[in-house]
Amino acid sequence: MAVVDVHRFAESITCHAWSPDHSMVALCPNNNEVHIYKSSQDQWERLHVLQKHDQIVSGIDWSSKSNKLVTVSHDRNSYVWSFEGGEWVPTLVILRLNRAALCVQWSPKENKFAVGSGAKTVCICYYEQENNWWVSKLIRKRHESSVTNVAWHPNNILLATTSTDGKCRVFSTFIKGVDTKDPKAGSPAESKFGEPILQLDLSYSWAFGVKWSPSGNTLAYVGHSSMIYFVDDVGPSPLAQSVAFRDLPLRDVLFISEKMVIGVGYDSNPMVFAADDTGIWSFIRYIGEKKAVSSGSSYSSQFSEAFGKFYGQSKSATTNDASESSKSRGGVHDNCINSIVSLSKSGSPKVMRFSTSGLDGKIAIWDLENMEEELGHQF
Repeated sequence: MAVVDVHRFAESITCHAWSPDHSMVALCPNNNEVHIYKSSQDQWERLHVLQKHDQIVSGIDWSSKSNKLVTVSHDRNSYVWSFEGGEWVPTLVILRLNRAALCVQWSPKENKFAVGSGAKTVCICYYEQENNWWVSKLIRKRHESSVTNVAWHPNNILLATTSTDGKCRVFSTFIKGVDTKDPKAGSPAESKFGEPILQLDLSYSWAFGVKWSPSGNTLAYVGHSSMIYFVDDVGPSPLAQSVAFRDLPLRDVLFISEKMVIGVGYDSNPMVFAADDTGIWSFIRYIGEKKAVSSGSSYSSQFSEAFGKFYGQSKSATTNDASESSKSRGGVHDNCINSIVSLSKSGSPKVMRFSTSGLDGKIAIWDLENMEEELGHQF
């Protein structure tokens, strides 16, 4: 199995992020606090508890270059935390939101970060040197519902979003004085701030986790209808593919190479999707499975398994074939996996290690070093 470490930090974990050297992890134990743990001699020691938010912390991101933490919460606020004199010092970011902040991510150059919210709005926040504060510019009236996730393109300008209106959108976030113009004249990065580059209507249900491939040529996002979508040539004439699967819906995705994606969600087990030589994407296998799921397994048993999970059916029931099938696929997480985070260096073409956290309060670290043969040549 690819799991190298599993630790239960709390009853439930909302989100997590790693320090630049991956020796510390910041997580929200499903409340208004952020706990920072450090690994020492196979033990996890809690070093800091960040208490500034009034409601559940819904997003955390840790910058790899400046060592700053950014957090957002249902209290509609965001804080940028700097480590000074052995303590984490918060700086309030005025988001100007009237609904909960739901997600956050630093841009690749770390001179901006994006916040998705329940106010149908995306906040692009940046630091003003002359005034010594963080300010935000809003992308308004583009979404019809809550913004569930955001993802930065490697060029630091384009931003992809997913929403509960079922759509995935790509915007320009060019800010004069913060960003530099793209040398490619007429490129999407030349667009004005907030200008929509692309709107994808592939999903007829809520849309969640979205990510760009390492090169920025491919975009992947997931829908609540147990589907994952891949988009190439983002622009006026995109090439889109939809892959349906019989298991429970996904919540987040991560590119581990240009042609391979890992999805996590309600099935409590990472799923691998890959593109063949012709560029056609398909489901490959589960990462944590003890043995491959039989291709001859009946649709009815898989449907029973999914139906049982929705209604809280015990996974340990020995009289149900579907439950046995679930056991054979592993069991690192006992509940929905809500986030997946890369543990590779920023800009690396391949992700060899990543972590997952879920509603079971566990964080698992996965290593793909010895799985290249099983994952195939796409990896």
